[in-house]
Amino acid sequence: YLSSKNRTCNFDEIITDMQGKKIGVGFQKTGTSSLREALKVMDYKVKDCCPRALIPILKGNYNKVLRILKNFDALEDTPWYMIYKELDKLIPGSKFILTIRDEESWYKSVNRHIGDLRSAEHEWIYGKGKGLPKNDKANTIKIYNNHNKEVIDYFKDRPNDLLVIDFTKGDKWDKLCAFLEKDVPNTPFPHYNKGKTKVIKRVDLKQSFRMNRKQFKNYCKIKYIDFMGYW
Repeated sequence: YLSSKNRTCNFDEIITDMQGKKIGVGFQKTGTSSLREALKVMDYKVKDCCPRALIPILKGNYNKVLRILKNFDALEDTPWYMIYKELDKLIPGSKFILTIRDEESWYKSVNRHIGDLRSAEHEWIYGKGKGLPKNDKANTIKIYNNHNKEVIDYFKDRPNDLLVIDFTKGDKWDKLCAFLEKDVPNTPFPHYNKGKTKVIKRVDLKQSFRMNRKQFKNYCKIKYIDFMGYW
């Protein structure tokens, strides 16, 4: 991870009455969409990917981060898995779910997902100048494996607070519901992206414009963070 003097927080100054959120701490493309849909089936209100949270996180503005999360019961995907230690301190009684999968299949999936679209979030996660997995497979896998190890080490004395789950190996409702102390729903487990094949479509001018606009916005966000020294 990128180190940052800004990613600090005086937790004593933050007052929150939020209790017991369910927090996904697995990297994107590890079954986070399946986890999101499963939590929704169990009537949790889930906050997923949230690009607008990055700058408050880099600035250490956790009051703003908590305001984003105020009305949600659960959260998963970027950037929440990167700040699990801070969330553990700020939101008492939370339970954490680490979704994992084989590193090679994960790399293929995340590489395909990110492609050529550089973003500030991925620069933060994989390292400045290393935000495109295709450019440095070894670094991408190293960051992924280090994260999983650090999460497991962090909770090693708190086994009731962390569930490690691998949907690709058949983990389903029984394991998840036992951890969350919920009844098993009478519905198939939602393997959200299982077996989906990317369909190549002709890119029209409108799609091209949207992609170029997104790339430009990402570029400006990276440059702004550079200029402000938030990394």
